[in-house]
Amino acid sequence: MSTTTVLFVSTFLFLSPLLSSSTATGDGVPSAYEVLGDYHFPEGILPKGVVGYELDRSTGKFRAYLNGSCSFSLEGSYQLSYKSTISGYISKDRLANLSGVSVKVLLFWLNIVEVSRSGDELGFSVGITSASFPLDNFFVCPQCGCGLDCDNLQARKLKLSPSVSSM
Repeated sequence: MSTTTVLFVSTFLFLSPLLSSSTATGDGVPSAYEVLGDYHFPEGILPKGVVGYELDRSTGKFRAYLNGSCSFSLEGSYQLSYKSTISGYISKDRLANLSGVSVKVLLFWLNIVEVSRSGDELGFSVGITSASFPLDNFFVCPQCGCGLDCDNLQARKLKLSPSVSSM
């Protein structure tokens, strides 16, 4: 074995505990949905169909990959859109610097830039304002195209919490 090969293998073995990458194939590496649980988030904040992810556990920097863009309606008044790549930083109870997720409120598309968990509530920030929802709204992953009620092809009602604030 050459010195370069030994150096490469040693570097890879040293860094591999810090970097996780997986597809949804059950290869022994936790799925993106399971990793969310490690950081106290319910799996339903991601839609079904994540095909892979990358996570640097030392910094929390992540990327999640969908098989194309994805959108669906919730409660008739909210429409969510996910790009094929979602990225940001994850830490316990906080997703920050998000990109790739947006919500349509009335006539405007707003980027969701942060999600935080406080007890049994998830707070979603679009920068200038935020809204909180009960955690149990996110126990089931929505499906692209039909959201949470794909059997009846109707949008499921979200349980709303009275806390909406502006920053």
